[in-house]
Amino acid sequence: MNMSKSRRNNLIFLIVIVLLIIPQTRQPIQVLLHKGIALISPVSINKNKQTVLEHYDWKLIDENSVPFNFKNTKGKVVFVNFWATWCPPCKAEMPSIQELYNDYNDKIEFVFVSDESSEIINQFLKTNNYNFKVYSSVSHYLEAFNVTSIPRTFLIDKEGKIIIDKVGAANWNSKSIRNTIDKLLH
Repeated sequence: MNMSKSRRNNLIFLIVIVLLIIPQTRQPIQVLLHKGIALISPVSINKNKQTVLEHYDWKLIDENSVPFNFKNTKGKVVFVNFWATWCPPCKAEMPSIQELYNDYNDKIEFVFVSDESSEIINQFLKTNNYNFKVYSSVSHYLEAFNVTSIPRTFLIDKEGKIIIDKVGAANWNSKSIRNTIDKLLH
């Protein structure tokens, strides 16, 4: 039986829709799609549009309830990532963030923020062999962060200027990001 091209395309479309409706297949497909999108590297904000953090008073805690004050990052290059374990674009960009973290964790400050419970986060980190520390916010986010969707990632220079403000998945381990960070460190 020969099937016309339009019928074959309709059948493929229908199969994809059905797979997206089924809970067990939805998230892996979404993660795969976002991994494709995440191949794109984020770009720096135009210099005349960069905002500067007015204050750094933002209190966080880690999984052991150890407090961390964002003021400790003042004068440093900072990578801030808002994410969640249930978020397909977050999952898609995590491998590139882990690679960046492996090479830069002693040079810049990484601040990963999630509103999920420590148990859920720690299980996710363990399952995926991620070794960065994740914080929960105790006080309101800094006004400059105004996070309404995740993932949302900021790269901040030593003077507190937001150099990159990226919503959605991205390739954080790209040559352009590494070059940007290297310039900020010198």
